[in-house]
Amino acid sequence: MDGNGRWAQLRGLPRQEGHRQGAKAVLVAVESALILGVKDLTLFAFSTENWNRPPEEVSFLMDMLSRHLRLQRKRVMDLGVRYRVLGKVEPLSEKLKKALLEVENASCGNSRITVRLALNYGGRREITDAAKEMLRSSLKPEEVNENSFSQFLYHPDLCDIDLLIRTGGEFRISNFLLWQCAYAELYFTPVLWPDFSYDDFNAAVKDYAQRKRRFGRV
Repeated sequence: MDGNGRWAQLRGLPRQEGHRQGAKAVLVAVESALILGVKDLTLFAFSTENWNRPPEEVSFLMDMLSRHLRLQRKRVMDLGVRYRVLGKVEPLSEKLKKALLEVENASCGNSRITVRLALNYGGRREITDAAKEMLRSSLKPEEVNENSFSQFLYHPDLCDIDLLIRTGGEFRISNFLLWQCAYAELYFTPVLWPDFSYDDFNAAVKDYAQRKRRFGRV
C-alpha cells in the first residue's frame, strides 16, 4: 500500500492526512476483495524498515491504526472478515497491540475472508526467524525441504501468493513475503493507495486472469 505521502503532497496537505486517507482505503480494498471472491488478502501496513521514519510519524501511524481498528470493528464483523497480524508485534505500541488482540479475538470465527495485516514485517526477517526456529527443532538435515521449512514461517497456513499488487508507481516488492511470492504474478499501478478503488482492484484481477501461469512448465 504505497503512495500516502505523495497523495498528500500533491494536494498541499501534511503527510498525516495521506495516512488517514490511506487507512480509509483499507476497508475499500477489503470490501472490493469480497466482491471479487478473494479469500485471503495480505496488506503491507508497516515494514521492519519503516522504523527508520521520523519518530513522530511512526507514533502517528501506530495511534491511527489502533483507532481505525476500533472504528471499523463493527463493519469488519458485519462483513465476516477474519483479521490476523503477520509480523513481530512486540515492538509495536501497547495501544496498537491491544487493539490488534481485540479485533483478532473478536473476528476469529469469521470465514468469508482472511485479512492479514503485515505489521513490523520483513520478508528476510521472516525467513531468518524461520531458520532459527528450524535449528531449534528436532529436524534432521535429510528432513529439511521446502514443505518442512515453510512450517516455521509466521503463518504456515498462508499459501503461495497468486497476485501481488503494488500501488504508487514503484516497481519493486520491497521485502514483502519473499518466500510466498516465489511464483506470484506482479501487478504495478501508478494509482496512489488512498485513491485505490474497486475499479482498480478489479482491473488488477482481470489482468491476472489473462496470464498463463506455467510454474516452470512449457
